[in-house]
Amino acid sequence: MESEAPALELRGITKRFGPVVANDRIDFDLRQGEVHALLGENGAGKSTLMSILYGLYSPDEGEIRVNGEQAEIDSPSRAIGLGIGMVHQHFMLVPVMTVTENIVLGEEPRRGVLLDVREGERKVKDLSDRYGLAVDPGAVIEQVSVGMQQRVEILKTLYRDARILILDEPTAVLTAQETQELFQVLRTLKEDGVSIVFISHKLNEVLEISDRVTVLRRGEMIDTVPTEGATEASLARLMVGRDVLLRVEKAAAKLGDPMLEVEDLHVRDQRGLEAVKGVSMNVRGGEVVAIAGVDGNGQLELVQAIAGVVVPDSGRVSIAGEDVTGEGVRETTEAGVAHIPEDRQLCGLVLDFTLAENLALREYRQPPISNHGVLSIGGMKSRARELLKEYDVRGGDPDTLASSLSGGNQQKVAVAREVASDPKLLIAHQPTRGLDVGAIEFVHGRLLQERAEGVGILLVSLEFEEIRALADRILVIYEGQMVAEFEPDVSEEELGVAMTGGRGGRAAA
Repeated sequence: MESEAPALELRGITKRFGPVVANDRIDFDLRQGEVHALLGENGAGKSTLMSILYGLYSPDEGEIRVNGEQAEIDSPSRAIGLGIGMVHQHFMLVPVMTVTENIVLGEEPRRGVLLDVREGERKVKDLSDRYGLAVDPGAVIEQVSVGMQQRVEILKTLYRDARILILDEPTAVLTAQETQELFQVLRTLKEDGVSIVFISHKLNEVLEISDRVTVLRRGEMIDTVPTEGATEASLARLMVGRDVLLRVEKAAAKLGDPMLEVEDLHVRDQRGLEAVKGVSMNVRGGEVVAIAGVDGNGQLELVQAIAGVVVPDSGRVSIAGEDVTGEGVRETTEAGVAHIPEDRQLCGLVLDFTLAENLALREYRQPPISNHGVLSIGGMKSRARELLKEYDVRGGDPDTLASSLSGGNQQKVAVAREVASDPKLLIAHQPTRGLDVGAIEFVHGRLLQERAEGVGILLVSLEFEEIRALADRILVIYEGQMVAEFEPDVSEEELGVAMTGGRGGRAAA
């Protein structure tokens, strides 16, 4: 096995974007039938390196070898021809087409001039059974779960005979159960000799699934280490260049007046179905109340109703004693609500706006950004420079378009704008999704700083450790209702039982 040529070698890869060196003489190799994790902070150069490998960018220097042979990869089609497949963090699927149609698109089996649907479905089913990638070949993409969409993306690459698979943040949108199902698929692929590059920020997942880990920092390759013997602390140190506090230390809560009061709230989802069914709850100043639940149990609709994004069917929402029920986003914001949404690209940022414009979206009517109704471009940029520095946003300046940043740095911009607005209630919906360990440490610290200053914080997260680390109280939502309340020292098993509809804890208020 040792004498066998690596499946993939990158040697001295350098990529510049103007004065920015995104990749600086990076060496990387991938052995046959291994999972090699690629770790790094947001903006460390991981996605750029993989985009070069997949033919989306051309390197300024360096060479690529596939199975020992030098390769010029100038397009994704060339990469696919060399057996390289890539599953992007944001899926590339056609929502109105079926699972089978998405998988065979561009390489459809035909009977004469007609598409042979049955043959396509047979091939998809054979691949699905072979690798344990459970999909419904006839289902329409927009009607299936995120986990199934990801399996479709993987099947797209396998259908094209990929033997090298790049997975960019594959667990970022998955539940814990879907993540374990994915890992079982990756083990099956390994056994079949497929070589996998696994890009992730989640150190526990890297330790669980990978054979080796390569760490990038600010565009440079820091080290490649075997997973065996590595720890979360040792990997975090390589990523960030210093020791990282992996466990949050927080002082006892000093409770103030209620900043959020919700009474008997009923909210419908986009399909017109009742998603929130009579929820009552409160958040006081100086405390973090976390909502735990399996994704899709009404968290999104509850948050949107509190933030003024949607109008509830009935019930009441009060912010610091002011009734804002159904008043809309502007009025709710002016009452003191800040909202970090779960989808930074859809709701958190305007991707075609500059960072200065995005950071001014809350306060564009107020000095120093606005003077007598006229926007001050200088004031807007000055404010942006302060926040970009304070929140360590990398890869851009006030004039940079938000779309050009890495996902993690986009998240930092959304967090910076909301936290810096001096809110009474801060709604943090998946605030650290896609962030590296150093950035997670920073965001957790800022949330606790807001708590110490008397802000009420409503945290919605799918990360059990994040909930336990930050929360003063944990409310469990199931099928649109609050079914239990726990202290933060609750066991994962007890919380899990309540999240899936079992009984546990004391009944939520």
